[in-house]
Amino acid sequence: MRGWTRRELAVRVALLLAGLCVAHLGVTLFLQSDLGSDPFNVFVQGLFRGIPWPPLMEMTHGRTHLLVSLVILLVLLAVDRSYVGIGTVLCMALGGPIIDVYTLWLSPVIHGGLPLPLRLALLVAGCVILAFGMTIVIRSQAGTGPNDLVAVVLSDKLRKPFGPVRIGVDLTFALVGLALGGVVGLGTVICAFLVGPAAQLFFPISQRLCEAALAQFAGVRSQT
Repeated sequence: MRGWTRRELAVRVALLLAGLCVAHLGVTLFLQSDLGSDPFNVFVQGLFRGIPWPPLMEMTHGRTHLLVSLVILLVLLAVDRSYVGIGTVLCMALGGPIIDVYTLWLSPVIHGGLPLPLRLALLVAGCVILAFGMTIVIRSQAGTGPNDLVAVVLSDKLRKPFGPVRIGVDLTFALVGLALGGVVGLGTVICAFLVGPAAQLFFPISQRLCEAALAQFAGVRSQT
């Protein structure tokens, strides 16, 4: 795969899984604030609620999320398959279960009538943690989630900074989802404008972390 040795591939996948766990910790904190869903899930919610699916297709939010991810994945494969890696499949398969585990642990701690300022702090912390984990996933170069790949591909193809491109992608998902019947909350708006710029700040840090891990465990020297 891309000329990597088995050891390098193993380290890159390990980095991706670590980043995925960090990112989904952020997602869980964000969702537990109860101030709105992230833009991509607003879009999924809109598709789930607003489209009259055939009776044979008993759709749930989870199934709709998987279907949307698969469609995005197929489109990206058609556009430029070099962006799609084993990590994309792992993100699709493991994202939901990881959030379920975190929710089981965190829900009893977080819920209990938290005042709005604490819920806002939880939301912001979740968005920042999400952005950090996401940058590790991306810098692993083993692949990332289909919805994140949209911003990555557009940023590269348009030669624009990731932060503003991610804002545009998130706002598009949120607005289309809202038009279809999804519910937008304060958290959706904050997430749309915060995650992209936060990720832009974290990219150099995540790059150094990934290079250090590859040098330590796979004997790969930095090419920068």
